[in-house]
Amino acid sequence: MVEIDADAFEALVGEVFDALPADMVEPLENVAILIEDQPPGARPRLYGLYSGHPLTRRGVYGFGELPDRITLYRNNLAASVSTMDALRARVRITLVHEIGHYFGLDDARLQELGWA
Repeated sequence: MVEIDADAFEALVGEVFDALPADMVEPLENVAILIEDQPPGARPRLYGLYSGHPLTRRGVYGFGELPDRITLYRNNLAASVSTMDALRARVRITLVHEIGHYFGLDDARLQELGWA
């Protein structure tokens, strides 16, 4: 487990997000990235969760829509690794995985691509 406070984790997520390829992040529209701790005992234990309308399922989407959300669960991510480098890698994989859901990729396809 890596001990990391909320501010340091938020900075790490920002650095990881900023380092993602432009062709992956530039098309993101109306997406909020949130950081939370998943409640103890919640199942399944998640690293991240995409909530919204994937691009492949959108009809009319525009003014007044609430943003889609990518939630990263700091406590689960930090508990899953033993070094900061491993945490950075796990955050990257999780971000790419959840962004993949935004683009309409399912878990099976993300697994094939190595982002599960």
